Amino acid sequence: MKATILVVDDEPDICSSVKDILEDEGYTVITAENGAAARRVVRGRQPDMILLDIWMPDIDGISLLKEFTADMGLRAPVVMMSGHGTVETAVEATRLGARDYIEKPLSLAKLLHTVEKTLATTPSAGPRNQPGYSAPLGKSTQMQHLRERLEHAAAFDTTVLLIGEPGSGKTFCARYLHGCGKRRNGPFMDIHSCSFRDGNGAALLLGSERAGTVTPGLLEQCQGGTLFLDDVAELDAGLQETLAAVLSTGQWVRLDGRDVQNLDARIIVGTRYRLEQEVRAGRFREDLYHLLNVAPIPVPPLREHAEDVTELLQYYVNLLGDREGLPYRSFSVAAQNRLRHYHWPGNIRQLENLVRRMLVGGLESQIELDEVEMILSSQQEDAEPVATHFNLPLRQAREQFEKAYLEYHLRQTGWSVGKVAKQVGMERTHLYRKLKSLGIDTRRDKQSQS
Repeated sequence: MKATILVVDDEPDICSSVKDILEDEGYTVITAENGAAARRVVRGRQPDMILLDIWMPDIDGISLLKEFTADMGLRAPVVMMSGHGTVETAVEATRLGARDYIEKPLSLAKLLHTVEKTLATTPSAGPRNQPGYSAPLGKSTQMQHLRERLEHAAAFDTTVLLIGEPGSGKTFCARYLHGCGKRRNGPFMDIHSCSFRDGNGAALLLGSERAGTVTPGLLEQCQGGTLFLDDVAELDAGLQETLAAVLSTGQWVRLDGRDVQNLDARIIVGTRYRLEQEVRAGRFREDLYHLLNVAPIPVPPLREHAEDVTELLQYYVNLLGDREGLPYRSFSVAAQNRLRHYHWPGNIRQLENLVRRMLVGGLESQIELDEVEMILSSQQEDAEPVATHFNLPLRQAREQFEKAYLEYHLRQTGWSVGKVAKQVGMERTHLYRKLKSLGIDTRRDKQSQS
């Protein structure tokens, strides 16, 4: 069986002709008319190759390429297409990871040659119908218990409700649950409730039949597999009613259609809210709540299993190096210790972003405590702004940061040098020398606070 190729182009004639040409050669072809449709395909079934138009109405191909490679973990090679290309555009696309570039009008010989060459030079080219479904990371008791609950729920084909804060790993858990279940060889699609806010939510979920054209919805695309819907509490009243009807009857009808479709997909939903409170407040349907609350599984925030931070840091260093080509850097013991004691309001998603910033922004092979503090200070809403002036010499800029950093911790501890020494991982005599060199008089400042 030959590879699966996704063709993304807003011109229906081009999609149709390319599809015909490639299918004649034995390839499986999926078409998408815009960026939104392409995202849905990639989330559910990563293709072996993508032919991506540069100029589209909702998003340009260059920006979509960035999304695919940076945010969605796409490993498939991408070839750009454009009828209005320039050398600069081609260079930019290649720099961002595109494998090649072909011009419109498309030459049949050029198209086939490019596809064959690209697939032949891609390691393990061939159908990859499912992404990785690795287990949630961590050796803590909380994560061991979470894995056990997910594996137990995977044995049954029931609806599962994942409850957790934003960024805590609900999508990761949904993928693992799918991978452990009997539907593991079917498609997996995840979609956030914000995707239904454009007024076409029912068509997106159920599909439609208009002007003789059938457009499958998410439920149909997930037949034989799993649909993960996050955050279900933010669905409007109409979609809550629609979802409740589908779950209670196991059937639906496409918009403007007549044929009844039978549900053959597992539904997993996620929420950050306490749905029972949303029901009491009148914001969530009670019947839908009971349909979803069959197998509720809490996903703990990162601050409740902080002992797993070290393992997560190493995981994302390796992942981002492999996936995005970022340089390898290691965290010093002091840096790891600081991050293990951080409260992580953005959970695992924030940790991944922090690692990415560290790998991109640092020059040294080891990440030290001061670099971590600078990133954390910029992320914390309640932290004082760091006085960073990029036009200053490095030594002067570092001194300004260190002064702001140490003064912040002194205020937090009531100007106790001993407590600050423990908190920041410095030996007390060294800290006294540092405070003196920065002109920080703890006795004077403590008196001013009293």
